[in-house]
Order: sequence, then structure tokens, then C-alpha cells
Amino acid sequence: QVQLVESGGGLVQAGGSLRLACAASGRTFGTYRLGWFRQAPGKEREFVAAMFWSGGSTNYADFVKGRFTISRDNAKNTVYLQMNGLKPEDTAVYYCATQASSLSSFSSWGQGTQVTVSS
Repeated sequence: QVQLVESGGGLVQAGGSLRLACAASGRTFGTYRLGWFRQAPGKEREFVAAMFWSGGSTNYADFVKGRFTISRDNAKNTVYLQMNGLKPEDTAVYYCATQASSLSSFSSWGQGTQVTVSS
């Protein structure tokens, strides 16, 4: 089982930046991908970005391309989400989760971190 803990959320003005962190512990060996998702009040959870646990290829939702960057610090077993050019519509609880294989869904969700962007 993989345990995930998100941090780095907060209140920021539109146009500002935040860096979220997702610290992984436990049985991380064999993890296929780690992803970031978000859920705004009254809306369904949506995909934001993901990367292979071993590094390399990343993919992003269209609404964050060019603004958000996912990266990983191997030594710290931590995946980051650098968010620049934040917009009020980015306000949501952000979660990270792992995917065990290309055929499985994301699981092992963290507790989430709140991001609020004021206009």
C-alpha cells in the first residue's frame, strides 16, 4: 500500500503561483504513474496532470497546459505540481493518487490540499 500526503495549498491572487507537493511512502516500488486531480465545490473530480513514476513522459489536461508543470524528486519520493498563472477557476481541493499499471485506475488517494485563487 502506498501512502500519499499532499501539501503546499493556500490562498493566492489571480496570476500568482503555488507549488504543491505529494510525498509518497510505503510500497512505492512498482508504481506505474502518479497523478494530480482536483475537485471544485459542486463539481466532479477531474484529471490535472500525471507522470510515470520512473520519470519521463508527462501529460496534462488542456486547461493547465503551459501553466502547470509536474515533476519528481527521486531522493525525496515526492512529486510536485508547479502552478503558475493561477486563475479563480483553479480553486479546488487538489489530490494526488497512484496508478499501479496502465490497466488499473488511480487509487491510494491522499487527503487533498486546498487551493484558493482570489480575483
